[in-house]
Amino acid sequence: MGKNPATATNTANLDSHATEAGPAAASTPRAASTSHAADAASSPAPYLQVRDLCKHYGEGEARATVLHDVTTTVSKGEICVLLGPSGSGKSTFLNLVGGLEAADSGSINVGGTELTSLTSKQLGEYRRDKLGFVFQFYNLVPDLTIRENIEVTAHLSANPLPIDDLLHSLGLYEHRAKFPRQVSGGQQQRCAIGRALVKNPGLLLCDEPTGALDYQTSKEILELMENVNRDYGCTVVIVTHNDAIRHMAHRVLRLRDGKLAEGTANVERMAARDLTW
Repeated sequence: MGKNPATATNTANLDSHATEAGPAAASTPRAASTSHAADAASSPAPYLQVRDLCKHYGEGEARATVLHDVTTTVSKGEICVLLGPSGSGKSTFLNLVGGLEAADSGSINVGGTELTSLTSKQLGEYRRDKLGFVFQFYNLVPDLTIRENIEVTAHLSANPLPIDDLLHSLGLYEHRAKFPRQVSGGQQQRCAIGRALVKNPGLLLCDEPTGALDYQTSKEILELMENVNRDYGCTVVIVTHNDAIRHMAHRVLRLRDGKLAEGTANVERMAARDLTW
């Protein structure tokens, strides 16, 4: 197992590359309504704004509504946890925000960019320059080292982060010359996070990032997400089945049958290391 990111050395080196800090650090959870949080004078500016979002699959009698009139806002620098059972529309929501699929109606605005008006080429540039993706399965290139898997993305990025600093932050520096098969599942997921983060994205989209990991490794990955949010100031959206993860979030959304059933803000949060399930 790699070094826990909370104790990673070289944190000072990362500060010069971090963007504007996100909301306050975690403690113990206490929820408030989204509208109450929005009324606060110190509320961060919106970064992700979704309005009346709809998505259907199929035609005629086979037509199925996956998302129906979803409207929500995630502020800059927040960790947002999106919950819901299988088939509720979570992954579809992430794909739409990530520009991997097109909405049937509604609007998606990310950092001032309206996705629904972009051409295919512009969507590619949006995914390349503004987004980082982390999935349940690591999708690393098996014949490249840990460092090389991250370098591949860095070479395609306009403003990449220094790779050595990032490897230290991820607890992977000592494993940088190893191949994916030579490290643990948790270390492979850290590499996948590094590959997404090296682009210095404004938005990090994570689809079940702990789904293939054991309990302790899952907590370490969630703590890494917490550190990424704090140190780099990027907005993080985590899709998960695990209800306990909600307590580390600034904002909690829940989908049910394609509709937004819950939208709350945690005024006080729980640190990832203190989560239990």
